[in-house]
Amino acid sequence: MTSQADGAGDAKEHLSADHGRHRTASGTPHLLTVGVEEEYLLVDPMTRQVSPQAQKVVEQASSLGLGDRVSPELTCYQIEARTEPHTAMRELGEQIRSMRAAVARAAARQGLRIISSGTPVLGQSVPTPISPGIRYAKSVATFQALDDEQTVCACHIHVGVPDLARALQVSNHLRPWIPVLIALLGNSPYWTGQDTGYASWRTMAMARWPVGGPPPYFESPAHFEELAGRIIETGAAIDIRGLYWDIRPSSHVPTLEIRVPDAAATADETLLASAIVRAMVATTLQAVVAGEASPRPRPELLRAACWRAARDGLSGVSVELPTSRLIPVASRVEQLLAWIQPALRHYGDLELVRAGWSRLRSAGNGAHRQRAAYRRRDSLADVVDHLIVSTSPAPGPAPA
Repeated sequence: MTSQADGAGDAKEHLSADHGRHRTASGTPHLLTVGVEEEYLLVDPMTRQVSPQAQKVVEQASSLGLGDRVSPELTCYQIEARTEPHTAMRELGEQIRSMRAAVARAAARQGLRIISSGTPVLGQSVPTPISPGIRYAKSVATFQALDDEQTVCACHIHVGVPDLARALQVSNHLRPWIPVLIALLGNSPYWTGQDTGYASWRTMAMARWPVGGPPPYFESPAHFEELAGRIIETGAAIDIRGLYWDIRPSSHVPTLEIRVPDAAATADETLLASAIVRAMVATTLQAVVAGEASPRPRPELLRAACWRAARDGLSGVSVELPTSRLIPVASRVEQLLAWIQPALRHYGDLELVRAGWSRLRSAGNGAHRQRAAYRRRDSLADVVDHLIVSTSPAPGPAPA
């Protein structure tokens, strides 16, 4: 959840200012920029429970080179760190790894570790300790118990798109693929000591919000602005940044933000998600220019497909949209990759994505690997240790 603390939104605007500037003289995108926001949980290495020390760790991480690219999140258990926009996945990957390493070092100075998981495995009190700030206080006053269960972490991917009209057209084209991204990148099977039975419990937590889940189909920028304004008037969002749809145009920079994936266990998975998402946007922009109509799956079926993907992850079947036909989830992923293959090839990311998909098919997504860690000794502490090592290998596992 990206309910920014006071001042954090200004930092994001500054750091994202170069998004979309890599374009030809005609104004059409040449190489689309991509930037990432990652959210991490702080854990005590002895109890393996989440620890509410975000402010101290943010201060340390800022001094270790992240500056204003690191900030608190809604709860005191969470930290958000942001990359700069990049056109090359190699450079983006280097920054993601160095960013994780800096946050891990900062946490270690407070006697803590970080994990990248969509939900906490152990711990969390109710009411949840909320980070200071006027906006967070307003969120709690407005949404009350919803905020008590919002210790959830995502990977938000920003892709440079030149204007609102095209951003909304791309969003319309991407809606049927949201369930595939949920299944591919699910990494939140546990919720405070309990196996939820879902691969992405974070997806279900976000779906409870009045403006969470898949975005509407937008007819035009005027339609988007009118609807957003009316939603804010109802109080269902406290401002434009409170529209927590899975895909949304940025309110301050020329990007489209894809908010579907859970926080990825490994930097490689964040990079895989980034390469796939950019190729999806690039492919869709070509379809928009060509005048191709975007599919319009029924909202009820899109919601049902997201639920199925959140529950099953990479196991079983997927709901193919807009047909609603059930097919093996691996086949649905293959359909996605075939659709974006020309864009992956154009950006030089085809081998990166093929290798990443091969790893996930072999070892499972993050949720599958969390459960595998648990099964070794029926130990949730082992799950946390697995996530500590996966998130940032340098600091090492938690003590036994």
